[in-house]
Amino acid sequence: MSSLSGRIQTVLGSIPTDQLGKTLTHEHLTMTFECCYYPPPAFQANLADGPIVMKNLFWLKQNPYSHRENLLLNQEVDAVKEELIAFKAAGGGCIVENTTTGISRDVKMLKWLSQEAGIHIISGAGFYVDATHSPETQAMSVEQLTEVLVDEVLRGADGTDIKCGIIGEIGCSWPLTDSEKKILRATAEAQTQLGCPVNIHPGRNSEAPFQIVRILQEAGADVSKTVMSHLDRTIFDENILLEFAALGSYLEYDLFGTEMLNYQFNTAVDMPSDNDRIRAIRSLINEGYDEHIVISHDIHTKNRLVKYGGHGYSHIFNNIVPKMLLRGISQQNIDKILLENPRRWLTFK
Repeated sequence: MSSLSGRIQTVLGSIPTDQLGKTLTHEHLTMTFECCYYPPPAFQANLADGPIVMKNLFWLKQNPYSHRENLLLNQEVDAVKEELIAFKAAGGGCIVENTTTGISRDVKMLKWLSQEAGIHIISGAGFYVDATHSPETQAMSVEQLTEVLVDEVLRGADGTDIKCGIIGEIGCSWPLTDSEKKILRATAEAQTQLGCPVNIHPGRNSEAPFQIVRILQEAGADVSKTVMSHLDRTIFDENILLEFAALGSYLEYDLFGTEMLNYQFNTAVDMPSDNDRIRAIRSLINEGYDEHIVISHDIHTKNRLVKYGGHGYSHIFNNIVPKMLLRGISQQNIDKILLENPRRWLTFK
């Protein structure tokens, strides 16, 4: 603890907090998402296994989980490297990479990307949703799961000496499964021991973030060091959002660049536009939550890379920040969202 207290841990080692730079708090650089393949309708079945081609890009944007190759982001290392170089040129300093056990975390590749692009990358410890839990993971006790999390932060992940700098994204379904509840309790215990930041992937229901925070609090977690991800696809009612904000976690709007007619994982959800996201963030700022907001893209499929006509990792810097300024969000608040809030969250107690 003494060596990490007051510092931030990247895949290249710990750094002083003033070296972090502007930060995206929820991205993936190399992962697989085959666990979430969503078969297309029968009349479009031929599209599932074909190559990514120009004439299918709109279909792919609307149905990103129905194309098998699209789910293999780990095949695009060179394209990702080039994007990270562009990200740095656009003013970026750090990416928090939230790939955990179950979706092909590759800490060696993250270290290489960090060295090649000259940016900080922070890797996530822990486990994704229940559907990806191995029988061994499901059989573990809370104490055993806690030990895994602590080891990934203090000693290294996946048989390496490359250490994680956060716990998360910890995957949660709706409703929560028994295995996921154990991992949440282990997350709270590990956070208590380490004083580390945590990132949560909530289930796709507006009650999910509340339930998760209750479990974490009961297990002794520090909610003020915890990010609740994906609020832009989870809580839509402003009153409910403010009720959740009052619980004290960081509020993450992390699907910038994702705009689709039908959200495949929950068709009851009308996926917001980037303008909607900016409007929600402005409302939170007006309500006094400017020190609790963080943002990102959560890139996890090929079609969102520039190589395939997507927005890429620089979208927030190049397009969203100028629109925020146009819509009355001050540069001071933008600096809080991209620099000060991530730095505070990522610093070990």
